[in-house]
Amino acid sequence: MLVSTRTLGGHVDRIEQQPSPGRRRRGLHSEEFKADAVAAASQAGMSMASVALARGINANLLRRWVREAELPQAVVRGKPAAGASTFVPVRVPAPIAQPTEIRIDVRRGARTITVSWPMAAAAECAYWMRELLR
Repeated sequence: MLVSTRTLGGHVDRIEQQPSPGRRRRGLHSEEFKADAVAAASQAGMSMASVALARGINANLLRRWVREAELPQAVVRGKPAAGASTFVPVRVPAPIAQPTEIRIDVRRGARTITVSWPMAAAAECAYWMRELLR
């Protein structure tokens, strides 16, 4: 049984399917039809609803096709393809180098003294600064 013989742009929008007794089957659309609909929906100024209406399909079905077209080929309908991984590498920024010392410039009149303290001795540096500023 042929579900539909309507053509759009030279492509038949449905594929033949065999009816199963007692169970309603959904229409199967050709890959060309899906690709054409996704391309039309991707054009600027075109709404999903208008593209779907023009092709005689549900807008939610078109949205799913667009979403699947944007996914990597390894993932289809939420399941990884055979032998494919769902791992997505993420670029992590390089860590910012932490200072290894505390540098303090002390100015008194025309003189300047630069003091360097190891970061591990930060508590002692704070004590020294409190005594210096008294």
